[in-house]
Amino acid sequence: MGLPGSSQLMPASLKRYKAKRDFSSTPEPKGAARRNASKSRRFVVQLHDASRLHYDFRLEADGMLKSWAVPKGPSLNPADKRLAMHVEDHPLEYRTFEGVIPKGNYGAGEVIVWDAGTYRTIDGSEPGRDIRIGHITFLLNGKKLRGEFALVKMRSRGSEDNAWLLLKADDEFANRRWSADAHPESVKTGRTLKDIARSTRSRKWRSNRAART
Repeated sequence: MGLPGSSQLMPASLKRYKAKRDFSSTPEPKGAARRNASKSRRFVVQLHDASRLHYDFRLEADGMLKSWAVPKGPSLNPADKRLAMHVEDHPLEYRTFEGVIPKGNYGAGEVIVWDAGTYRTIDGSEPGRDIRIGHITFLLNGKKLRGEFALVKMRSRGSEDNAWLLLKADDEFANRRWSADAHPESVKTGRTLKDIARSTRSRKWRSNRAART
């Protein structure tokens, strides 16, 4: 029997991701889960203008990207407690995805790589295990986000079992005046969501097939 995070368990964790998407109609990567994909673990935050503007916070763990939707975005202010909704795992290839998800597809709208870098857990523990437990504390080394953060799962309320909190520690990188809204540009291309929407060079796919719901 494989240990948690082994190759036997990985493919199943991307089933939700793949079931929600028609890859003949969206430029999003199909991808595959992989074991020990990199020596240094990576993270990405993607600003996503779908039905509602939100930030997708993703940590590399168990060979894929563990993902949370953060409506108000990450904060460097320790006083902020950001709601983070745990969503389906994404393939590692999604880490660099920036472009337009066409109308009619799941998550339709513009996406930019808002921040990216590497991270490590505070005590050297396995992040996949910590996430399954419901509490992970880590150090981010990004271009916008740096220092100690924590993701803590909230007590389930009825059928809702995916609500977490994203918290910033009061360390040397804390900034009580900092706002995510003041930094709207992509760290990959320097473009904003408006730039992506206006650009005729953005990858806008067309398909005659009906998109999956």
